[in-house]
Amino acid sequence: MDSAGNQDAPTAVVVIDQDGRVSGWSEGGRLLLGWTAEETVGRPVTDLLIDPPPGFPDGGLPTSSIAPSGLPASSIPPSGLPEGGIPDGSPPPGGLPEGGPPEGTGTDPLGLITLRHRDGSTVDAVVTAHALHGAGGRVLGRVVTVQRWGRRPVIADRAFEQCPFALGVYDPELRFLWVNAAACRVMAHSEGQVLGEKYRELFPELDDKAYTNQLSEVARTGEPARLITIFRPLGSAYANAWATSMWPVRDAEGTVRAVANWGFDMSAEYWARQRLLILNEASSGIGRTLDVVSTAQELAATPVPGFADLVTVDLFDEVLRGEEPPLAAAFAVAGTIVLGRAARHDAKAPAERRSGPPTPVHYASGSIAARCMVTGRSMVQLAAAPDQGGEWAFGPGLAADPAHWPPGTPLIDQSIAAQGLTGRITVPLLARGALLGVVVFARRDRPEAFTADDLILAEELAAKAAVAIDNARRYTLEHTTALTLQRSLLPQRLPSHEAVEAASGYLPAGAGAGVGGDWFDVIPLSGARVALVVGDVVGHGLHASASMGRLRTAVRTLADVDLPPDELLTHLDDLVLHLPGDHRLENGYETTGEAGATCLYAVYDPVSRRCALASAGHPLPLVILPDGTSTPVLAQPGPPLGIGGLPFEAAEFELPEGSLLALYTDGLVGNRGHDAEQGTAELLKILTRPDTSAGASPAASLQALCDAVMDTMLPDHRTDDAALLLARTRALDPDHVADWDIEPDFAQVARARQLVADQLVAWGLEAAAFVTELVVSELVTNAIKYGEPPIRLRLIRNASLICEVSDASDTTPHLRRARAFDEGGRGLMLVAQLTQGWGTRHGTNGKTIWCAQTIGLM
Repeated sequence: MDSAGNQDAPTAVVVIDQDGRVSGWSEGGRLLLGWTAEETVGRPVTDLLIDPPPGFPDGGLPTSSIAPSGLPASSIPPSGLPEGGIPDGSPPPGGLPEGGPPEGTGTDPLGLITLRHRDGSTVDAVVTAHALHGAGGRVLGRVVTVQRWGRRPVIADRAFEQCPFALGVYDPELRFLWVNAAACRVMAHSEGQVLGEKYRELFPELDDKAYTNQLSEVARTGEPARLITIFRPLGSAYANAWATSMWPVRDAEGTVRAVANWGFDMSAEYWARQRLLILNEASSGIGRTLDVVSTAQELAATPVPGFADLVTVDLFDEVLRGEEPPLAAAFAVAGTIVLGRAARHDAKAPAERRSGPPTPVHYASGSIAARCMVTGRSMVQLAAAPDQGGEWAFGPGLAADPAHWPPGTPLIDQSIAAQGLTGRITVPLLARGALLGVVVFARRDRPEAFTADDLILAEELAAKAAVAIDNARRYTLEHTTALTLQRSLLPQRLPSHEAVEAASGYLPAGAGAGVGGDWFDVIPLSGARVALVVGDVVGHGLHASASMGRLRTAVRTLADVDLPPDELLTHLDDLVLHLPGDHRLENGYETTGEAGATCLYAVYDPVSRRCALASAGHPLPLVILPDGTSTPVLAQPGPPLGIGGLPFEAAEFELPEGSLLALYTDGLVGNRGHDAEQGTAELLKILTRPDTSAGASPAASLQALCDAVMDTMLPDHRTDDAALLLARTRALDPDHVADWDIEPDFAQVARARQLVADQLVAWGLEAAAFVTELVVSELVTNAIKYGEPPIRLRLIRNASLICEVSDASDTTPHLRRARAFDEGGRGLMLVAQLTQGWGTRHGTNGKTIWCAQTIGLM
């Protein structure tokens, strides 16, 4: 039955004797043509034909003689036919050869013939004659089978036989029962060569176990299945992708008697999907890092082995260094183009990870690669002319069509065969109008030649990678510039100071994060004091470095005014608030990062051994005492800079000589995936180890300790930069400090000079007596004249000789130029000319005027 439940069209069996008359008529004849056996037996067979075959006399049964009700023998005169049926020498009905069928066949297919139906209509039928033999091989007549054209099974048989899909039927043991012509072409065998043979025994060389295993599974379970297999048909140079559907063939009782399948060559769709998958992998796999060489290695690895067997990526040295690539005119006239081999990936060798500089690669001016770079166009080289593929190979057959290739490609170059290659595609790496280098895709281990579609894929991969490489190059340039700027703004060498021994460490963030804005500083202050500063700017890159430079300059300027820590941060916060345009995105430029920055400012006085500090949103320092124990800093950090309207709290505490102060940024304690509190505990643990603590060994290198902390705390791949400033405190010998109370009486000026002279003699600094007495005389006189009691005079002997005069007034003296007849106004001018520095600092109880002279330690 067909799918609609209808029976196949009946098959008529007609027996014809030697005279060409019907001698036997089957029930199928009645069903097919309407005639009964009584109406046809004994009559010439030609009466059933509309158009007798060539060689028959014209005529036949007149249409008018056919009664509607049937074919009465009395109403059918054999007019038009010779008496006795078929005339001698004429071919038998339907073209039957006289004397029977050709020797060795027994059948003679007569093709499509039009027959009369009893109701007057016509029936197109396929007729086949079979010789009917008797004893001794004598031909008794013909047995003719008649099947209606356009109905099953005739039309179905023709359709399946002529189907362009490969069709086949196997028994449960996978013996061939039937195959169509397309399947025969795929197998390069005729139907007669395969019928009755087992598939696996007939084609042992084909690697298609998945196909045969699935056929066996369908025969065993009776469940239909679908499968996509990749194999190369016999005699083809292309591997085809076949979509195969398999189903069981059952008898009337439902028993599986055979397995049928059809195969559709979906190579075009399959390989197009494979190319999309490679492009998808390239989208996610190329450009994952902002490193030029790593990106080149990702480009080389992505298409192997799915698209190519060997890929090389060569870049200009300028690109590898992060600089601007050379102009096209610069290398177009050069005799040889020199690139660096940034990546090479071979399907037969492990991926290469170069640690040293890229190997130079030289391309002669006439080479394929050089021509591609000069012209900006890709080039395809094939070792032999491309095979068009079999007629079933819709995908490669179309892709290899010369009409699809750009002009001038492919180039048939047999020389690449000597290198073991079957094809090579050379593509220039172009991004934003600049040439970065060249990439070469080569095939070596597969017979398929590159197609025009492969060229499109190669250019897509190169285009994606070129943009990623250029992004990495631009980032490298910016990263290098920002790092250079930042390092130029950070202290190149910490100043040597009598108050502390200092060491620092700084490491920028990894390549993916960019240079940050962490900074630190050690600033000498008046009175032998020192300021320790550490800060962190929001963001990364050039703008963060520039912001860090501005903040560091501002802190140094405010420190020069000798402001207390809390007042200094207040002025710094006000400065950040009033920086113009820093909080807006203007003209496409990135905003600066002062707003939200943090800063810790600490001042240590070696005379009193006291430390005062204030924090603007920055972590407080760690303090390790000389015995190796830590002590907390009881202070409250204020808001980050740029918030405004909130105060900063100062804290002051005493430090024993040899104490260790550790100032750091959050990048140091938050870079290993744990929170800042855990990182701070780990840092404190390292600093308090017996071999690294402040009191372990006075001779121990503080810089070595700093380096050990950085190595231990920071991972290889950092997301933020980190800064660490270590300071081991010193105390000034009390014998190097002398101070006196001065009464607010001008008569005390002479006494002050004498006190200073005596002290200088005691210190062995008689050579400095004249200048020092003159300076003291001017400063004490100004304090008595313009200041308020109490007045104090202090001398500090250190690397320099420091003279300080303090009073309770808040007025600040100013340096001015006195006129010729002015009686005053020359004192501070003399002080400024005779000393290496002078200044004013304000405190809670007034002000201090100081000056310093450089001397050698006695």
